Amino acid sequence: VNKHKPWIETSYHGIITENNDTVILDPPLVALDKDAPVPFAGEICAFKIHGQEMPFEAIVLNKTSGEGQLRAKSPIDCELQKEYTFIIQAYDCGSGPGGTNWKKSHKAVVHIQVKDVNEFSPAFKESMYKASVTEGKIYDSILQVEATDEDCSPQYSQICNYEIVTTDVPFAIDRNGNIRNTEKLSYDKQHQYEIMVTAFDCGQKHATEDVLVRVNVKPVCKPGWQDWSKRIEYRPGSGSIPLFPSIQLETCDGPVSSIHTTIELQTNYIGKGCDRETYSEKSLQKLCGASSGAIDLLPSPSTTTNWTAGLLMDNNDMIFKFDGKQGAKIPDGIVPKNLTDQFTITLWMKHGPSPGLRAEKETILCNSDKTEMNRHHYALYVHNCRLVFLLRKDFDQADTFRPAEFHWKLDQICDKEWHYYVVNVEFPVVTLYMDGTTYEPYLVTNDWPIHPSHIAMQLTVGACWQGGEVTKPRFAQYFHGSLASLTIRPGKIESQKVISCLQACKEGLDINSLESLGQGIKYHFNPSQSVLVMEGDDVENINQALQKVSYINSRQFPTAGVRRLKVSSKVQCFGEDTCISIPDIDAYVMVFQANEPKITITGMDHFARPAAQFESERGVILLPDIRIVSTVTKMEHSVDLREHDRANKQVVVEEMLHNLDFCDVLVIGAELDPEQECLELDHGELQGKHLDATNSTAGYSIYGVDSMFSYEQVLRQLRYRNWGTSATSDRKFRVKCSELNGRYTSNEFNLEVNILHSSNSNFMDHVNHIIFQPKFLQSVQHPEGSVSAVHSSVVPSVATIVIIICVSILVLVVTLGVFRLRSARQHGSMGHEGTKENEMDWDDSALTITVNPMEKYEKPHQTEEESEEEDIDDEEEDTTSAESDDSEEGEEEEEEEEEEVIVQKGDKQNATRQEQL
Repeated sequence: VNKHKPWIETSYHGIITENNDTVILDPPLVALDKDAPVPFAGEICAFKIHGQEMPFEAIVLNKTSGEGQLRAKSPIDCELQKEYTFIIQAYDCGSGPGGTNWKKSHKAVVHIQVKDVNEFSPAFKESMYKASVTEGKIYDSILQVEATDEDCSPQYSQICNYEIVTTDVPFAIDRNGNIRNTEKLSYDKQHQYEIMVTAFDCGQKHATEDVLVRVNVKPVCKPGWQDWSKRIEYRPGSGSIPLFPSIQLETCDGPVSSIHTTIELQTNYIGKGCDRETYSEKSLQKLCGASSGAIDLLPSPSTTTNWTAGLLMDNNDMIFKFDGKQGAKIPDGIVPKNLTDQFTITLWMKHGPSPGLRAEKETILCNSDKTEMNRHHYALYVHNCRLVFLLRKDFDQADTFRPAEFHWKLDQICDKEWHYYVVNVEFPVVTLYMDGTTYEPYLVTNDWPIHPSHIAMQLTVGACWQGGEVTKPRFAQYFHGSLASLTIRPGKIESQKVISCLQACKEGLDINSLESLGQGIKYHFNPSQSVLVMEGDDVENINQALQKVSYINSRQFPTAGVRRLKVSSKVQCFGEDTCISIPDIDAYVMVFQANEPKITITGMDHFARPAAQFESERGVILLPDIRIVSTVTKMEHSVDLREHDRANKQVVVEEMLHNLDFCDVLVIGAELDPEQECLELDHGELQGKHLDATNSTAGYSIYGVDSMFSYEQVLRQLRYRNWGTSATSDRKFRVKCSELNGRYTSNEFNLEVNILHSSNSNFMDHVNHIIFQPKFLQSVQHPEGSVSAVHSSVVPSVATIVIIICVSILVLVVTLGVFRLRSARQHGSMGHEGTKENEMDWDDSALTITVNPMEKYEKPHQTEEESEEEDIDDEEEDTTSAESDDSEEGEEEEEEEEEEVIVQKGDKQNATRQEQL
């Protein structure tokens, strides 16, 4: 009989490990029954759990002892639920096998805790952290990083430590994730730092992904220009490029009332102070429209201008250096003795302070007595940083005091920079132009005129000639500095427009779109546009104005190298004595080298003409088809997809147009004999062009800055005359052109000219000239196919002439033989006649009859020669070779018919002549 119900503890505490199914209970799960050891009634058959969907079950391990076990029906996840509480009861087996009359125990409370496993790693809340700091400060905390852990227990879910993974950075981090800097940061040293940070939970499991922390260093607000580049690149032909397209002025919120900015382009080390055209002074003066007649006193050394050969020269042939030990004598006849009351002296000069307290005179130009005396007739010299011009008039004019010395005091005379000086003399007024600006003399002293004498004068450069020295005439008052383009123009003075053109720079500062400048902006350029001053009262307007400042170089082939830039600014503030200071900008423009042009001269290089054409009034045109072409080679990059996008360089040759500054036609071999030959050019061919020309026995020189087309036009009109052709059979010439005073030169184009001599007494020479002359003409003007066609068309006509001559001579010989035979017979039969009749007979022994075989054939020969010339002219009009072949066959048939007619005429003429004799 089942009298008693089972008994269990009133409460249980259990622990289950995450992802495990066994629950460890305290106390153990055991049920007791007082009916034991009665079967069924004293045995425990089940434990039942009361609760909604509990993931646990209780099983009976031993019915007799009542032991049981609590286990999980499915994996337990601590992160989902950390603990469980439910009711459990024990059931006995009842009174029999069927389990009837079973009894249950009281209800016991079971409380189970889930034990956590460290299965999750820490993870940061942000993918990246950013912070900004100001340089020069130590921060307690720049920013805080934070990581979390999804584990359920405090041991594994809490972050116990943070660590900076990046090494050698001036930062540290504490256990709470606060990042601080360990030293003062510098914006100039590093603008930004990037560090990697990791986190550890209390189970020492670190984060799977480190986090990036970016710390930007801000400079201490310093007033100044920002967002500009130190290097600006300029490629030839780029036009005007902005220097500072994004520049901004930082004022640090200062109370700015006005801004004054100066932009200076420093080019004093480029050429003569800036990038100018490097043409010769004569070419530049022609280009600028200066009056003709300027005499270059410092030309490049040559055979005709050898007085500068002993002077020190800069790497540029146009600049001469004087070290206080050299002077040059200008030969007599270069400059006329009488300069008249109007003349101009121009020069480039670079001069520094003279050593010593009382410096000596430094002569630039001096005209003094060659012997006996030391009188200075006119001179230009520097004395104590003053420019002095001396002009002593002759006594043959009014015997009165006259202005003689003109003094100018200018700082530029001793600043060691290049300046352009023009002295315009319009006696008694003398005006100085320095870099295009007019300066009147601050001191003018008078002197008596010079007494007339027969002493010759000596013109010198770089020193003054002392001809009256007792021991030996010598140089004195040497110049220290550099000179270039020293010219003197007698009889005329220059206009300010021409002077400004001669010294104009080809590079400078510019402003893009002046109309877009703010209304409050004032600006000013210096004459050479190397200095720009801008002023305004609004920072934003000044920023926009400075962004429009650009550099421009109008030369096609600029001088490569660096141009320094300096931007200085002054700021005024409202009602403050002290205001912010703006540091200067030091930048530079890098001008690249232009692609070097290749100048090529082509044309007919060999021809022949009859002597009569050379002797004619117009002579022969030397270069009728000359062609001047300039090409430039460029490297282009093309991407070839078949070769893994590798860039291949391709050479591209492009034709380009540019100016020339001289072309020389030189005589090769003996110089021209002015008594019988010359080169001529009509002066009208130079009108309307910036060209001039000089002629000599060595050749013809055309100079001036003008286009290649203009040079072609002039060269095609150059003629060669020779009125003494008997002494000359050929002449050779060489043509060479230049750009930028020899910086780029052309090939040497050689031309050979043959003079064909014709003589009535030597027919075969004439025939040979007929053969050779068309060959020379055609060999250049036509392709190879047409040359052979022309040559073959000439040969049959010549052969026909020779055959006609031979046949005519043969007929003449036969006729003479028949005539002699008949006359001998008549003489024998008539021997008995009287003396009077015998006296009328011919004496063949004493008389020789010579008949000109060409007398009757002269006109046919001329006809053939004219037909040859017509054929040649037709072929020059590009007739095809097929047409020339047809004409050859037609000519041969006509010439055979003419041959038969001439033979018949010869027989009739012989018969007539026999009857006459």
